[in-house]
Amino acid sequence: MSSPRTRSWVFVVKKGYQDTDTSLQSSIITKVKGVIFTNTSELGERLWDVADYVIPPQGENVFFIITNLIVTPNQRQETCAESASIPDAVCLEDQGCPPGKPVVTGNGVRTGRCLRGENKQNGTCEIFAWCPVETGSRPEVPLLGKAEDFTIYIKNFIHFPKFNFSKTNVLDTKDNAYLKSCQFGPKSPYCPIFRLGTVVSWTGSDFQDMAKQGGVIGIQIEWDCDLDKDPSECNPRYYFKRLDRRFPGNSVSSGYNFRFAKYYRDEAGVEFRTLMKAYGIRFDIMVNGRAGKFNIIPTIINVASGVALMGVGSFFCDLVLIYFIKKSHFYRKKKYEEARSVTLPRKWPEGSPVEPPPACPSLS
Repeated sequence: MSSPRTRSWVFVVKKGYQDTDTSLQSSIITKVKGVIFTNTSELGERLWDVADYVIPPQGENVFFIITNLIVTPNQRQETCAESASIPDAVCLEDQGCPPGKPVVTGNGVRTGRCLRGENKQNGTCEIFAWCPVETGSRPEVPLLGKAEDFTIYIKNFIHFPKFNFSKTNVLDTKDNAYLKSCQFGPKSPYCPIFRLGTVVSWTGSDFQDMAKQGGVIGIQIEWDCDLDKDPSECNPRYYFKRLDRRFPGNSVSSGYNFRFAKYYRDEAGVEFRTLMKAYGIRFDIMVNGRAGKFNIIPTIINVASGVALMGVGSFFCDLVLIYFIKKSHFYRKKKYEEARSVTLPRKWPEGSPVEPPPACPSLS
């Protein structure tokens, strides 16, 4: 049987007197701010703003910030040699490049020719593709390494339908400058603006290392609202965790990346593009919560359960049955047996085999 201290803990600390709602309805809006200037041989001088490095731009509960790039500029649809790093593209002669057959994990469709350099035994199949194909390697110094100073604004709206209670994680203030100057931390625990580099450090990772090959970070927003108190005391708690598995060394399974392209047309109307292999940090924002409010029904149930466990339940049941119901006399007869006194003879019968008890001494 549980102890009285345990039962009190469940009722008071776990708020056994409240009705609860865990069917949280939630909406997330995110915004990222920050700019970076770069100067590379592929892109030249360039200023990166939020429209360049955040995908998708409208901001949802999942978004991606670019931190590193492999850029292949001026690709056009024409014929060229497939990359020698692709095993299925290696050939000895033209018969090894059947025309019209795609290269497995490659960049295009074979044309039927095997292209070999001088004094080389092996060659690679010629393909029709966006040429030249991607051949660059990932930069060891992240292109957008200064992105750690970017800020992430997370706006969360929640609603508990059972209690018709709504709240947002943005502090209710009339100061228009508050969101422009605050940043989440020990001094501003209710500010919804987070520094990117600080968020990465809270997961136990180094930003520059993560920026090279990318990764996935989960941001957990937890709401635990006691609606018996003022609504201003219902505020979220934030938790940060790296979700992708970190492999030792430079494992091919490490990081997070994908490709996208920007398309253009030259003066002759011929289409060309710049291909980008983007490495970066993906953020998954998850929201959980519960709300509790006093309700007489769970209060009665929990009090009754506690009383029964403390061993006094039967006492109160007997009290009601014996004194407060119409047929209490019937229950009283079944509950208790009546003991009647028996009168003994004054003289011990003569001839009894047992001697009579000695007389009590006189007190006078």
